[in-house]
Amino acid sequence: MKNKPQRQRWNGKIMSLIHVEHLKKSFGKLQVLKDVSFDVNKGDVIAVIGPSGSGKSTMLRCLINLEKVSGGTIEIEGSTLVQDGKYPSNAQMRAVTEKMGMVFQHFNLFPHLTVRKNLELPPRRVMKATMEQVRKDSDLYLKKVGLLDKADEFPANLSGGQKQRVAIARALMMHPDILLFDEPTSALDPELTGEVLGTMKALAEENMTMIVVTHEMAFAREVANHVVFMDQGIFLEEGSPEEIFGNPKNERTREFLNKIL
Repeated sequence: MKNKPQRQRWNGKIMSLIHVEHLKKSFGKLQVLKDVSFDVNKGDVIAVIGPSGSGKSTMLRCLINLEKVSGGTIEIEGSTLVQDGKYPSNAQMRAVTEKMGMVFQHFNLFPHLTVRKNLELPPRRVMKATMEQVRKDSDLYLKKVGLLDKADEFPANLSGGQKQRVAIARALMMHPDILLFDEPTSALDPELTGEVLGTMKALAEENMTMIVVTHEMAFAREVANHVVFMDQGIFLEEGSPEEIFGNPKNERTREFLNKIL
């Protein structure tokens, strides 16, 4: 997974899959994101690491429009989600964010629905997909995450790792070009973490573009092709896994890694 991703073209121009420029976000007087700029290319697996409270999750939520930015620009596949802090119409924003899926720390599964129905509900409601298509897709993605045999179970009967893999399959049901992961293993026991990371690694090997906020340094080192260290609302350092883990240049990065490795 360390191959250089391919650049994508829109309207004949080479562009980034995600382009973020001078992103800012404040909650009242608290400035959580101070001036964040980055690009993501097709096939990138970006691992975002850093201490709690550094703005990592807020940055992801801004990308998929779960938080409104205070300033800056976000473009997804050449389409504008927000330009200089100003948003287009709701229909335009939906068209942009539908290109992305997000997997949260907590699984957010509907407890009264079976695994299969949890997967099939979003495309039926949002994409108006046919029952035949969603059944075909649910079989495909449950098989991909190794849970086809749990299709008719209810979430209460699953382990935490299984629930998170169902959440990944549900995100895939919307056929996203980009997946965002917000600390997907933080709510899991250590013994269940490996099965979720294994599913994510398989997606990376299939060239799925991913931004992963994570405390799993082994995943960041082995699967990501680019690592970002974030602290106090800014990107303090970024580079290849070899650069960040082998020879970090920022003192704060070294301090952070020395504490957790």
